[in-house]
Amino acid sequence: MSAAIEVEYGPFDVLVVGGGVMGCTTALFLARAGMRVAVMERDALCRAASGVNAGTLTLHMTRAALVPYAIRAWRMWMETDRWLGESVLATAAPGLSLAFTEAERDLLRTRAAARREYGARIDLLDRDAALAVEPGLNPTMLEAAFCTTDGFASAYLTGRAYRAALLAAGVQIFEQTPATRIERTNGHYRVHGTLDSGGAAASIRINATRLVMAGGVWLEPLLAMLDIRIPVKTLVNQLIVTERMPPVMRSVLSIANGLLSMKQFSNGTVLIGGGWQGVGDRALGPVETIPQNLIGNLRLAQHVIPALAKARVARIWLGLESETADAMPMIGPLPGLRDAWVIGCVHSGYTSGPYMGKLLAQTMLGETPELPLFDPGRLMTAAPELPHREQIP
Repeated sequence: MSAAIEVEYGPFDVLVVGGGVMGCTTALFLARAGMRVAVMERDALCRAASGVNAGTLTLHMTRAALVPYAIRAWRMWMETDRWLGESVLATAAPGLSLAFTEAERDLLRTRAAARREYGARIDLLDRDAALAVEPGLNPTMLEAAFCTTDGFASAYLTGRAYRAALLAAGVQIFEQTPATRIERTNGHYRVHGTLDSGGAAASIRINATRLVMAGGVWLEPLLAMLDIRIPVKTLVNQLIVTERMPPVMRSVLSIANGLLSMKQFSNGTVLIGGGWQGVGDRALGPVETIPQNLIGNLRLAQHVIPALAKARVARIWLGLESETADAMPMIGPLPGLRDAWVIGCVHSGYTSGPYMGKLLAQTMLGETPELPLFDPGRLMTAAPELPHREQIP
């Protein structure tokens, strides 16, 4: 029987645990500032939440207080060729949030006013004006909120673009390597993990002076390894993509109640989402869809754009999304720990992700961030007696 392989790496200036958009952006800006950086990811880069979401870049579905961050991130997405080095097919498109009932119209106006207070340029359109923007809409629509700061990117291409940028900046990437334990010794952090390479598992240890926890829905067990208790809820969002069809829409569409988001790509496929839930959790990941939720989502999409009645579903998948108790992010230094930070749980996280990572990198480099961070200390709860630590399977 062969002995288990054990490999040690480092020391690095920074280890980022979690290779989604926010973790990768943080790592990229730190590396370009001269730090020796490593990224540790339990899957492939940007493959979990960052790679299976709808790729929507919208202010309509961003929480009002996060609008200033989303506006700046939208600009970053539109310029990935410049700062990331590759295109992710970011496309600017008008965004319409719709109301079909009086209750939805009241909600639409309230939401639009709240976002305008934070800098979003959102106008209210009557039915005829909305139909001029999007002729394929159901004419029973009563009113629409219109925003030009909208669009979408290819979540599928995101990981490829970040991988190339990180490697060019000298970042060492550890993929397929879930973290299992974290130690604090002699002024640095040692993160233990299991690397699965072609069926041959190896135990690795990565040493770093600074630690960034960017694990998305896995932040709760990751932070527990540092004896920090912050509950993180896991949402299992269902997404639908149709077969290719003639152009039926030219804007990014949503409904004021938040139950629909959709757009049509240049190849003719239509992506339909809206937070309808499937079956799964943090430990098991996405498990299966819920048929009645898929039917409800499709019927709502067909109600908004009647031409979708002719669409055939090509594929369905599930994406994970993390959420804190107050539905606001946690981005900043971890209380009681030196040289340890956290970033994650940003509502509409794909939209705002690049800018959030840039802000954390600015803070870690000793600069004054352009906008405030989000203190994770407000979310901490008392640690239970048992278990002392939770490990990621």
